[in-house]
Amino acid sequence: MSYETVEYAERPSRVAGAVLWTRTAGGSDAPVYPVLPDGCMDLLWSGGRLLVAGPDTRAYRPEPDGAARYVGIRFYPGTAPAFLGVPAHELRDRRVDLADLWPSAEARRLTERMDAAGDPAAVLESVALARADGAGPPDPLLAHVVKALDAGRSIASTAAEAGINARLLHRRSLAAFGYGPKTLARVLRLQRALALARSGLAFAETAVVSGFADQAHLARDVKELTGMPLGELLSPRPH
Repeated sequence: MSYETVEYAERPSRVAGAVLWTRTAGGSDAPVYPVLPDGCMDLLWSGGRLLVAGPDTRAYRPEPDGAARYVGIRFYPGTAPAFLGVPAHELRDRRVDLADLWPSAEARRLTERMDAAGDPAAVLESVALARADGAGPPDPLLAHVVKALDAGRSIASTAAEAGINARLLHRRSLAAFGYGPKTLARVLRLQRALALARSGLAFAETAVVSGFADQAHLARDVKELTGMPLGELLSPRPH
C-alpha cells in the first residue's frame, strides 16, 4: 500500500505551557493515525472549521476528511478550561465546534480570519494569547497536581501537599482535566512509558521506570488506553 507524505511540526507557544503545531498531508490518501490520550486539550483549525478537542480517556481515531492542512494549539493539562470558559469534563472524549462554546458571531469572525490568513498559526496563537491574558495566570494548584502525579506520587499525597482533601481534588480535577486524578495519573504514566520505549529502552525496564508493576501491567494499560499493542504502537509509520 502506498501512502502520501504527512508532515508534522510543533514548537513551544508564547502561551505559557502550550505547543503550537501544524500538520500537512500530501493528499487524500494520507494515513490517519490515532490521537493518544495526553491530558491536554487542543484548539485546532482545518478546512474552514475551528474545533476544540477535549481531553481523551482513550485513543481518538479521526475520520479521513480530505483536509490537507491543520493548525492547532495544545494547552498544558488543566489550562484550557479557563481559556475556553467551559469545564473540561463537558468536553471529555469529544470534538466540538468552537461556535458551540463561544458566541457564534465571535467564532465566525475568528474562523474567517483563519481562512483568510497567510499564516493561520500566527493568528491562532495571537487569539490564544489575548484570551489567556484575559483569563489570568494558571492556577498553581493544578500545575502541582500534574507535576506530582507525573512524578508518580499517590493521589493521597498529591492532595495532602496541595492542602485539600481527596474529594475536593477529584472535583477540581474534573473541571480542569476532564476526569479524576486516577485517570490523569494513568494518562501521564502512559506518556512517560511511550517516551521511554521510543528512546530505545527495553519494555521490561520501561515498565519499572515509568511506574508499572511489571511489563504485563504496561502492556494491559497501553492496550486499554490506545487500543493497540505496545509493539504495534511504536512500529515505524510509513511516509
